[in-house]
Amino acid sequence: MKRIIYFFMLCCMATSCGMMSTVTRESQYAKMYEEKPITLLVMPPINNSTNVEAKDLLYTSISRPLVEAGYYVISPLLAMDVLKAESAYDSEMFFDASLTSFQNYFGADAVVFSVIDTWTKKGLGIETKIRYVIKSAYTNEILFDRSCDLYLDLSIDSGANGLLGALVDLAASAINTAATDHIMAARKANYYILRDIPRGKYSPEYMLDKQTAAEKKDVVARVK
Repeated sequence: MKRIIYFFMLCCMATSCGMMSTVTRESQYAKMYEEKPITLLVMPPINNSTNVEAKDLLYTSISRPLVEAGYYVISPLLAMDVLKAESAYDSEMFFDASLTSFQNYFGADAVVFSVIDTWTKKGLGIETKIRYVIKSAYTNEILFDRSCDLYLDLSIDSGANGLLGALVDLAASAINTAATDHIMAARKANYYILRDIPRGKYSPEYMLDKQTAAEKKDVVARVK
């Protein structure tokens, strides 16, 4: 009888596993594959944190992972000058507004928004919480939406034993935290968020990654 019950349980488990379907990039980012954006305009970040420098620091780190993913990104320096001249530096004004003007003016297919909710020192590290939203410049629909709650651990373990060793490590960690540029945490958050983006036209994986398993939309990570 026990063997029969065990066999029945195995069959049920196999059936349930077979019914579970993997979420693919194509299903999770369907609009991205439909519209196939080529040119992206990165807007200045929306800063909800208490770190007044976060906006400018993050803005310098957004373009690279998008370029590496196969997209043409309009020069942030050029875009910044134009946006400031047109009094369009505050991205909050455009997040829920029509984006067709950016398509007409810059030739952008999609607009990249970033929202900083947290960017601060915490303990012996730096905590960031950042969200990226890519919206179509034609339809205003959301093509990509992911966030990352990341803690960059800057503590140092020298391997020394005893109380003295612990004090040395603590002092070194404090110095490391003070000297480390906050932008390193943002770059790591960028990596976790944008590594799941469908590849653009200039990537050898373009339109070949549809069946790649998609990651969770909200990422929580603790990294060194």
